[in-house]
Amino acid sequence: MTIYMWFIFILMFIIGNLIFVLKHKHLLIVLLSLEYIVLSMFFFFLICLNYIEFDMYMLMVFLVFSVCEGALGLSILVSMIRTHGNDYFQSYNIL
Repeated sequence: MTIYMWFIFILMFIIGNLIFVLKHKHLLIVLLSLEYIVLSMFFFFLICLNYIEFDMYMLMVFLVFSVCEGALGLSILVSMIRTHGNDYFQSYNIL
């Protein structure tokens, strides 16, 4: 059973990284792929902490930080759309 869970975690992590690398046209898609990677890492921590029968307090701390990261990314997305009018990476002058 745990081998299938490890396989699911690795598959989720690889898919999230592929979306992050290949779909970099819109900022929203990049942020969603980062949240998917965070979700796969949460699943990994759940498997590890459940396997060693450890307290799940660290999962709550991880969820708090991931929610803060998501809110920060969403606020950056809203501010970029307000200033530039879209979320295309090609319309931003990063340098």
